[in-house]
Amino acid sequence: MLHTDSTNDEARYCVGIDLGTTNCCLSFVPRDGSGNDLRVLDVPQLVREGEVNGGPLLPSFLYMVAEAERRTGAWRLPWQEEDGDRTAGALARDRGAQVPDRLVSSAKSWLCYGDADREGPILPWEAPDGIPRVSPVDASAAYLAHLRDAWNVVMAKGDPALALERQAVVLTVPASFDAVARELTVRAAEKVGLRDLTLLEEPQAALYAWIADRGAHWRDELDIGDRLLVLDIGGGTTDLSLIEVAEEDGELALKRVAVGDHILLGGDNMDLTLAHVTAQRLAPEGRLDRWQMQQLVHACRAAKETLFENPDAGPRPLTVVGRGSSLIAATLRTELTREESETVLVDGFFPRCARSARPEIHTGGLREIGLPYAADPAITRHLAAFVDRDDRLPTALLFNGGVMKAKRLRNRVAEVVGNWTEGPGTRVLSTADLDVAVARGAAYYGLARRGEGIRIRGGTARGYYIGVEAARPAVPGIPAPILALCVAPQGMEEGSETRLDEREFAVVVGERAEFRFFSSIRRSEDLAGKVVDRWEPDEITELSPIVTQLDPREIVADTEERTAVPVQLHTRVTEIGTLELYFLGREDGQRWRLEFDVKEHRRGHGEPE
Repeated sequence: MLHTDSTNDEARYCVGIDLGTTNCCLSFVPRDGSGNDLRVLDVPQLVREGEVNGGPLLPSFLYMVAEAERRTGAWRLPWQEEDGDRTAGALARDRGAQVPDRLVSSAKSWLCYGDADREGPILPWEAPDGIPRVSPVDASAAYLAHLRDAWNVVMAKGDPALALERQAVVLTVPASFDAVARELTVRAAEKVGLRDLTLLEEPQAALYAWIADRGAHWRDELDIGDRLLVLDIGGGTTDLSLIEVAEEDGELALKRVAVGDHILLGGDNMDLTLAHVTAQRLAPEGRLDRWQMQQLVHACRAAKETLFENPDAGPRPLTVVGRGSSLIAATLRTELTREESETVLVDGFFPRCARSARPEIHTGGLREIGLPYAADPAITRHLAAFVDRDDRLPTALLFNGGVMKAKRLRNRVAEVVGNWTEGPGTRVLSTADLDVAVARGAAYYGLARRGEGIRIRGGTARGYYIGVEAARPAVPGIPAPILALCVAPQGMEEGSETRLDEREFAVVVGERAEFRFFSSIRRSEDLAGKVVDRWEPDEITELSPIVTQLDPREIVADTEERTAVPVQLHTRVTEIGTLELYFLGREDGQRWRLEFDVKEHRRGHGEPE
């Protein structure tokens, strides 16, 4: 596991990669250039069988190519000698709409779902037997491999010094990603040789893109005391961050002070909603089957994107192919207008609400196993809960994500947030291209790390805790209570470390043991060493446990017995933004590192003992 600073002096470019739920994007800037030189790579990809074309976005879909399809010779990319058994991008998305059992999607959402085996072959989810499967980590690695190969063909052109593996790469993650999801993202990058790597939160990347576009003039639009809310709504998630403008050494400084929960709610939900609305016209007396609904969702996505991107676009046709013997007669057609799409999405996903409003939560006792999608589609209610939580009303808004390209949606959010504030209305900061802003901002951040631009401070978005069994008398049928020991407070800066010297704990070595791990975005007042003995369910969240065996030979050579050793805890937040935990014994050399091993145990699946 690599944790190094992205300061490779041999790198010729700072590269920003947006590994998105729906689309990926790569931006770059020469290391000796400026933020004004930011460019976006046109990514070669299959757009139809046998046809390769480039575009700024690589759709985050992976299609498992059937053996019969590979025999056609039409699934080959410029850097491949023969057809691959899987492909990413536009053709993967489009063919997967027709054959959904072979389509991997939302891999990024699966990366942060602790009840799944994220390094096991589970995707496509619920695919029938005989369909090849990959892990969420491997699917993410496949998108990164495609970007790597595209860069090496287009930019490196055979020069090893220009290969993507030799550049300073900034890879973006949601601000709401926990330590395990960040670690798994790093593993995906390492699988394809991207080792000179830094992680950056996506809302911060969107703000960096805005700063790059404004240059020194960004200070003319923000003042000391401003609170900037970054609302990033992509294909699968809604990501919220609050950034404050302060004064530091006589200059304006930016600090990220709060992040929202990981909300699985975005453009995919909207596409499905539009499909259900239009399905009533296509089959008023019947019901479309699963295969036809997949076609319709895909058609609604394409229509929505066209209507959002082109203000002059007229009604978009929607076609669903029938399954009967008379194909032409069974083909169903309708259309989607701008007015209908915006009305459905505005009222359904951005309703007007008070600041005291709260999103609905799941209350059912039995649910299908799968991604924990948000129960309430009203993004404005999720936003109200976030703003009201810390009593920090925003004074400015910055939108990001393809969903927010629709002006009517931006206007509704600005109206709702403005109604919560007193005094002047909430300002809206404009961004040139919401599809590529995160990647461009990540590349700019690569320069900022070298001192060539302003940096946003903030440290870890969450506080992290390790579970400690309380030393209490045993009671039959009641397990020992678990205390949450803060090992990394919220806001702990990258590259910093802390050692809890005030007290010792007993750690088991010599046999496999489970270490429970927690995080919180709400307890910002907890310092390192704070012991929490009780908390509300929404205050502290349990993450995947760390299951490992600490080597007893660190105590006495050739010892292999189970024993309890007195230790102190040492925590380090690496320069790339991941978390390292160590146990330090009393003797020199007694040092154990906790490794994330999320395959060993998944809480909540009810496996037999």
